[in-house]
This record gives sequence, structure tokens and C-alpha cells, in this order.
Amino acid sequence: MRILSGIQPSGRLHVGNYFGMMEPAIRMQQQGEAFYFIADYHALTTVRDGGELRQYVRDVALDFLACGLDPQRAVFFRQSDVPEVTELAWILSTVTPMGLLERCHSYKDKTARGLAASHGLFAYPVLMAADILLYDSDAVPVGRDQKQHLEVTRDLAIKFNEHYGEGLLKLPEPVIQETTAVVPGLDGQKMSKSYDNTLPLFAEPGALKKLIMRRIATDSTPVEAPKPVEGSVILQLFRLFAGADDYQRMEDEFRAGGVGYGDFKKRLLAACVEFFEPMQRRRRELEADPGAVEDVLRAGAERARAEAARVLDRVRRAVGLGLA
Repeated sequence: MRILSGIQPSGRLHVGNYFGMMEPAIRMQQQGEAFYFIADYHALTTVRDGGELRQYVRDVALDFLACGLDPQRAVFFRQSDVPEVTELAWILSTVTPMGLLERCHSYKDKTARGLAASHGLFAYPVLMAADILLYDSDAVPVGRDQKQHLEVTRDLAIKFNEHYGEGLLKLPEPVIQETTAVVPGLDGQKMSKSYDNTLPLFAEPGALKKLIMRRIATDSTPVEAPKPVEGSVILQLFRLFAGADDYQRMEDEFRAGGVGYGDFKKRLLAACVEFFEPMQRRRRELEADPGAVEDVLRAGAERARAEAARVLDRVRRAVGLGLA
């Protein structure tokens, strides 16, 4: 089984990125042939500073490796180091109906939040389809909010195969981990940089303490009274970091009363710091040798380009580009 996933370097990664994409991807590298990329082409729709984008790419590489991505098991690379993806995106765009893109929720949501409308933003699902189809991917771990884009990928593969030959592009399947597909932010909405409600992945304990103690809203229920469990951001986040017994104990204390929100938040903070401490230590080690990280990305790109060239050659021959 070939697994494909990517993550956009559009800012500092957060806990939602880890549980929604990174942790499932790291787990799945044990289950098949994994291709994981840093989607810097996609990031160009929002990041307008070249130096900033390069730093974001380095940070994502450090974060992913620190969290357990194994370059001996997974092909790890920068999207832009495999330029074949842009050619495939153009070829796919020639069979993409406008109506298909007009129905995509992501474009509507992003422009509604004030992001400038652009061709890149509108055609994002076509480039995403090229990312996936270029490697004959079987399985794609995605968040629930990205499921529609994977459906677009399948639609485009079907249309391409109808035009040029059955089986030319492989149809991928989504892999969605429902329990953590949507991680709540500090305000209860989906955790997202766009909403400014994130817990940064490798923030120092002092910074995390300020965010958790000050930014997670709670009601005015007194200490001695039972607390509402449904919709509690504290409980939802604590479940991610704590063992089953510790989580159940906190939920029981919510229901029984006698413990205040401040104490629950302190417990959440301690669990978060403990969970990420080994990864944070590993990140510091990697940061001390930036050349080694670049070597990993370069080697990954070489392996990715070899596979991309094979698939793109098949596509080019089918559509009539180059020699027969």
C-alpha cells in the first residue's frame, strides 16, 4: 500500500496539525510505502515573503522529524523539489469542469474569511489531485475538512481515465481518523491559524500556560458544583494527551463537582508538556544540524522524482505529449 500525505508550511504548526495529520501519518509509515511532502507550492496562496516561506519549510521539516517521521521508512520531500507535479496539475486542469471547483467548500470558506481570491486558491484542488495521483497513491490520510478535495481527486482521475484510457491514474482512498479528525481550538472551533485559536506544537511551557489559563473560555459554574461535560474544550484536549484512566478521572470530577476550572486547566497543561517533551528534546538535537535535515529532504526528492517521472511519462504518452 502506498500512502501519500502533505502538510502546508503556512505558519507555525500546532496541536491540531499533529493529531489531525502528523500522528496518523507517522503511524501509517509502518503500514506501507509512505510519501510525505511539505506543500510549499500550496503555501504560496497565503505566504508572500520568500524568506518567511523558507523558514516555515525548515520548521515543518524539523517538527515532522522530531515527532517521529523516519526517513528510512518514508519518502520525505519538498513539493517544489518535484516540479513534475505542476505539469500534471496543468494536464488535469484540462479535464476539470469549472462547476466541480465552484462547488468546493474550501475556496468559499477562505474567501469568506477575507483571503484574496486568486486562481491558485480556486485551483487548489487540482494541484492537490496532482500531488496524490503523481505517485499512484492508494491511501491518503486527510482531515474531515479535506475529504471533499479527495473526492475531487477521484473525480478527476475518473474523467482522465475516461478520456485517455482505463487505469492510467489510480483512484486513491481517504483514511480519516474520526476521533481526532477535528481538534478543537482554544475557543471551541476547529483549531486553525486562521482562527488564532491554536496551541503551538513546540511552545515553551510558559507560553502554553498563558494560552491555556487565559484563552480557554469557561462558564461561571462555582467550584463545588458539577461542570458541563458536553462541549468542554478542556476535556476534549485532555483526552488527546492523557491516558484513559486519567481522562475518566477528570470527566468524573467534572460531573461530581468540587474541582475548579483552574485546576483542570493546570492538569491539561501538565499533560500537554509531558506529552511533547521527548519530541521537543529531539527537535533541539535536529536544529543543531540543519545540514542533516536538508540531506533528508534532498534524498526524499530524488526518490519522489523517480516515481513521479514514471507516472508522468505514462500520462504524457496518453495525452500525446512528446514522442510516442
